[in-house]
Amino acid sequence: MFDPRASFVVPGRGVPAQGEKLVREAYRRDFRQRDAQIRNRDSWKFERRQHFEEQGSPSRDAFRRGDWDEALRLLEERRDDLLALSREDERRGSFFHRVRVVETPLTPYMQWELHSLRLRAECGERIRVIGVEKVAASEKTDPLPEVVILGGWTLYYVLYTATGVPNGAVRYTDPGIIEDWEKYIKNLYEVGEDVISYFDRELTYLRSPGTKLE
Repeated sequence: MFDPRASFVVPGRGVPAQGEKLVREAYRRDFRQRDAQIRNRDSWKFERRQHFEEQGSPSRDAFRRGDWDEALRLLEERRDDLLALSREDERRGSFFHRVRVVETPLTPYMQWELHSLRLRAECGERIRVIGVEKVAASEKTDPLPEVVILGGWTLYYVLYTATGVPNGAVRYTDPGIIEDWEKYIKNLYEVGEDVISYFDRELTYLRSPGTKLE
C-alpha cells in the first residue's frame, strides 16, 4: 500500500526530505511566478481539511457574518474572472485539476466551499469529489496534508494553523516526491465524482449551512 506521507521522508532514515519553507506571502508570490511559466503541463491539487479560515475573500467574510445570501451573491460576482482564467488555461494548454475530500455531515465551511467549487467547475475548472473512505488506508494516524503540484515540476505542502488559517507552504522540487504524489492524486481523481453532479444530489435541499428546506 502506497503511503503518500512516506514521500516526504528519506527512505531508511526517517527524517523529512529536504524542502524549502515559505512564509505565506513568499508562497503566494512563488506560486504565481511558477504557475505563469507552465505550458502544456497539467497541475493538481488535493484538498483534505474540512474547515479553513480563508483570507481575502469577501464571500467568506459575508459567510462569517452569517449573511448567506450575500456570500452566494459575492461568489457569483467572480464568474467573469473565473471564465477568463479558464480561457487562459486553454491558451497555455495547462489545466488545473482539483480533488476534494468531503466528509458528511458537511461542516458549514464545506457547504460554502462546495458552492464555490461548483461555480469554478461551471467556469471550466476540473474538480472531483471523493469520500473520506477513499483515503482511509493512507490515514492510519493523521489526515493527509493539503498538496498542490504545478506542472509536474513543483510541489507545495500547504501549511495551516490549527484553526485553519493559511500559514505558507514547504516547497519541494524532488522529482520522486512529485511523481509519487501526482500519481496518487490522479488515481483519486479517476475514482472521484464530478463536483457538479455531487452538488446537485447532496446540496439541492440545503438552504444555508446546517438548515434543510422544509
